Amino acid sequence: MLKKTFALLFLLVLYSILGYGQNISHYEKIVNTTTNKQKKLTALDSLLKRTYSKDTDAFIKYSLQYIDLAQELDSIELAAKKAMNLQYPLTNYANDPLNAITVINSVLARKYKIKDSLLLGGLYMKRGSANTKVDLKRAIEDYNVALENFSSKDTMNIADTYLFRGQAYSQMGKFVLAGEDFTRAYTMYEDSEEYDYMVYAQQGIISMFSMNGFHQKAKVERDALIEKMKSLGLNQFLSYEYYNQALDYKKMGNRDLEHKALLMAEKSFDQDNSNKSTYIGIHSRLIEYYCEQNQIIEAKKHLDLLEALDFDLSGNPAAELNFLGGKAKYLQTIGNYETALALAKKKLEIAKSLGVEDEIMGTYSFLSEIYYDMGEYKKSIENNQASAAIKDSIYNRSTANALAYYQTLYETEKKEKELVEKSTSISLLEKDNESFKKAMLFGGIAILLGFGLILLYRNQRHLKSNKVLQEKFSQELLISQEGERRRISKDLHDGIGQQLLVIKNKLMSSGDADTKKMVDHTIEEVRAISRDLHPFQLQELGITKAIEYTINQIDENTTLFISAEIDNIDNIFSKEDEVNIYRIIQESLSNILKHAHAEAGKVSIKKFANNILISIRDNGVGFDFAEKYQDVKSLGLKTLLERTKFLKGQMKVTSKKDNGTVLEFQFPL
Repeated sequence: MLKKTFALLFLLVLYSILGYGQNISHYEKIVNTTTNKQKKLTALDSLLKRTYSKDTDAFIKYSLQYIDLAQELDSIELAAKKAMNLQYPLTNYANDPLNAITVINSVLARKYKIKDSLLLGGLYMKRGSANTKVDLKRAIEDYNVALENFSSKDTMNIADTYLFRGQAYSQMGKFVLAGEDFTRAYTMYEDSEEYDYMVYAQQGIISMFSMNGFHQKAKVERDALIEKMKSLGLNQFLSYEYYNQALDYKKMGNRDLEHKALLMAEKSFDQDNSNKSTYIGIHSRLIEYYCEQNQIIEAKKHLDLLEALDFDLSGNPAAELNFLGGKAKYLQTIGNYETALALAKKKLEIAKSLGVEDEIMGTYSFLSEIYYDMGEYKKSIENNQASAAIKDSIYNRSTANALAYYQTLYETEKKEKELVEKSTSISLLEKDNESFKKAMLFGGIAILLGFGLILLYRNQRHLKSNKVLQEKFSQELLISQEGERRRISKDLHDGIGQQLLVIKNKLMSSGDADTKKMVDHTIEEVRAISRDLHPFQLQELGITKAIEYTINQIDENTTLFISAEIDNIDNIFSKEDEVNIYRIIQESLSNILKHAHAEAGKVSIKKFANNILISIRDNGVGFDFAEKYQDVKSLGLKTLLERTKFLKGQMKVTSKKDNGTVLEFQFPL
């Protein structure tokens, strides 16, 4: 019975293959023999339907013939549809994006004959996709034109364009713009209940963080997406997310968490609905992991699963790349170096054709291992050097992208705050106008209250006089405090510091290493306290270099990423004023380190004809200025204000909770 069943299945498969071949031959004969152009166009259309996703080379060949013939027959909209369908295989499988662009351009040359907004916008969108392989700026331009040509009813195509433009912005390092586009696409997909595509939009944001080394941010976004998938019943995508998390863990060097994530991906894989290429990726990575742990039996189990899978790898280069990597690793582990080498070389070719730098780097490193095992040490070194060069390139680009990301955040924040300040100014003007109207209406009442105002004026003068005395006292206190700091600093440096050096020299002759180490540590602490009490750098380096030195010390010795733009302000202020300016910057940076919980900060000192402008900003938690200033325990802001007044300057604080802080100081020349 079983033999009969197998025989029947074999006949059915054979019949379908023969039938497919006969259909192809039938329509090819029509194409090659008929003189009726319309009949030839119909036959080509039938060939396209039968070769789509089955024979990519044939599909590309017939598509090019169809487009040429459709244009010859002046059927431009038919040519447009086929040009759009041709773009992906021509760009990604044939690796010929320039040809895809040329084909689309030939159709767009007669775009005035295209009335359907879906086709016109779609052509620009598809040309943008091809341009992402050639010129990202042109890709962005194409996506912009596509959005202009789609009509309001083309919702899904508009969402697709935002998604693709976000990916292009991400590749260019414009992460804020990329995030905005991904969010737009996500919202449109969600509103249309296209949850599958909604997932792709969120994955764009996650990939953007991951590819530039923001692995923790990527994990936060991925965890949120996984919860969203579970709530919407999109379980077929879970294995892909766990798989990508495993890849991030590997980049972070956490192999235990990588293994756990791969097992979660394997467990959550949906055999009916999940992507088969994800299945190949999961088991390929498990093969590599178990081989590295020398668990050969476990690795072989996963390799057997992949080799038993009914899946055409030739049509999916990403899946083939993963499979080759897993199998080659297994063969290397069991000592079959020749076959492992051949597979690794093939993997490298695919990785290069796809342009996946992580895979190219990893494959060079793997080839280095195989050559080393084979005793070909020169080739091992060459491949290791190739891997290291790509690693350096990725690191440099990631670092540059990280800096660009934070810089863009700062610029965006600055623009938003400017808009808020302008809105506030408008509101204040409106309130002033309202107050003026009320003043006119109640002018008579104001006259009657004149005597009260006189009394109030006298009281205000008295308060102002007290305030002047208080400010004078505060300024004298600062001068006295600075003098006392200078005296204590000098005593520490010249007295205790010198004594400790004498003790150290004596210990060097006695050979007591532990005690000498303790004395060295104490000397460094005394010097640090001395420097904090009085900045000797001002005398030795000048105020500009002293400020730069302080900023560099913070940047090198703390987790705060700090940048600076500092004009030379040496010999502008008196020595006493220089000390106060230095203290203002020192205390402001100290407040950022202690209270802001910031990741980055920036110090800017600009010299103008009539004044000096100092700006100190951070992206920390922020605070309510009025509330903080009234806090009796908060002496920092009060001290900054007193020092500013001492210099006859102005101080401005712009801060909101969770939105960072900007301190601005302006001093006249």
